Amino acid sequence: MGIIWAVIIGFLAGLIAKWITPGSHKPSGFILTTVLGIVGAVLATWLGQAVGWYNAGDGAGFIASIVGAVIILLAWGQIARSRA
Repeated sequence: MGIIWAVIIGFLAGLIAKWITPGSHKPSGFILTTVLGIVGAVLATWLGQAVGWYNAGDGAGFIASIVGAVIILLAWGQIARSRA
């Protein structure tokens, strides 16, 4: 059941991050949006543990997952813009 929740929360975090982030170079589709949200959560957890906000075993919350996905989308936009 944990994997299903990760997919649902990842998809919602990816959707909100895509809605917040400006630009047209965004990944589209259910799978890429879900992966974006899940990777955003992993990035937020890693950054939070590195800064000391989370202990080793704690995960990032929903808002932090959205922030992590926005960071990834901004990096994605820079890479896509430099290739075009």
